[in-house]
Amino acid sequence: MGSTATQGMHTLTVKPCINCSRRTSMPSTANFGTEFKMPMWKRLTSSSHISSRQPFFQSLSSSYAKNLEKVVTRAVSGAVEHNPLPGLPIDLRGMLLAGKRAFIAGVADDNGYGWAIAKSLAAAGAEILVGTWVPALNIFESSLRRGKFDESRKLPDGSLMEITKVYPLDAVFDNPEAVPEDIKSNKRYSGSSNWTVQEVAESVKQDFGSIDILVHSLANGPEVTKPLLETSRNGYLAAISASSYSFISLLSHFAPIMNPGGASISLTYIASEKIIPGYGGGMSSAKAALESDTRVLAFEAGRKHKIRVNTISAGPLRSRAAKAIGFIDMMIDYSSANAPLQKELSAEEVGNAAAFLASPLASAITGTVVYVDNGLNAMGVGVDSPIFENLDIPKDN
Repeated sequence: MGSTATQGMHTLTVKPCINCSRRTSMPSTANFGTEFKMPMWKRLTSSSHISSRQPFFQSLSSSYAKNLEKVVTRAVSGAVEHNPLPGLPIDLRGMLLAGKRAFIAGVADDNGYGWAIAKSLAAAGAEILVGTWVPALNIFESSLRRGKFDESRKLPDGSLMEITKVYPLDAVFDNPEAVPEDIKSNKRYSGSSNWTVQEVAESVKQDFGSIDILVHSLANGPEVTKPLLETSRNGYLAAISASSYSFISLLSHFAPIMNPGGASISLTYIASEKIIPGYGGGMSSAKAALESDTRVLAFEAGRKHKIRVNTISAGPLRSRAAKAIGFIDMMIDYSSANAPLQKELSAEEVGNAAAFLASPLASAITGTVVYVDNGLNAMGVGVDSPIFENLDIPKDN
């Protein structure tokens, strides 16, 4: 989901009609009335492109035509003129998720996927709550207060993303009884309270009553730089605990306060199903578990709470967390050389995909892995190999 609309992809957007002569509610579709005797498709040159708008609108009453003009998305004219569109590609800012509340677990700075997802949800009209790892909480809140994140907080309309509340969170611990003494006495946790998953869910319920969107943007593997053959049992289990079971715990505790029709989203990586040398410490196993859990949780949470559960398999990003692995630049270069789309993936593109999955537009999508990686997951070989140098493969020079 890029920031511009291209020819051949024209979308319709329902925009509020401020000065309409009729009081007509159009939350998601336009009602064209019964005066059209012939099927609608006969009036359109194709199902995806309205090429003769004037005759179409002239067949309506003049006042109704003016109002209907307002309903047609700016994406139609923007796409034809190759002009970039503000905000999400579907211009439903302030409507798509209006009145919805999102809790994003795992936001500790302004350059990761969690932050980008928060921004896209905010641009679509959602209220933002975040959970920040306890040892990083003071720095994160201080940076927010001092305006360090103001530039990256800018939304497409020029306003700044507002974070309603920041909660301390350590999703490795389900409840206070699970916290060992050495963590309780750790100075990095001093001054913070109620930061286990159970306590955070209870605090959110007490503060706001309910949420509509839950985002899991958490991962940690203490031995991620070790090959799997050299990974210790404790390191492996720690990766599973922090990176996959934490999602089960979050959904288990937050689902009871999520409104029916809500959505939960996590972040995975292609290492769950393909070999990525250097991505060790059990992290590939944790991502595989996360994807399997996504399918099972989609069934269980869907049946019990009417909540959708999906995960986004995102491509490599130069985030602070990714840099800790040590070879993120190589992975980005590899993706740029071999993916169908030869460009560097932006965090915003992943954020926009999350906004779509959280929105009513994805109301029938659950239990899926959505790839947002410029198509790299579809490749079976690396075309930058010298073996393919004599093939006529288009390249972006």
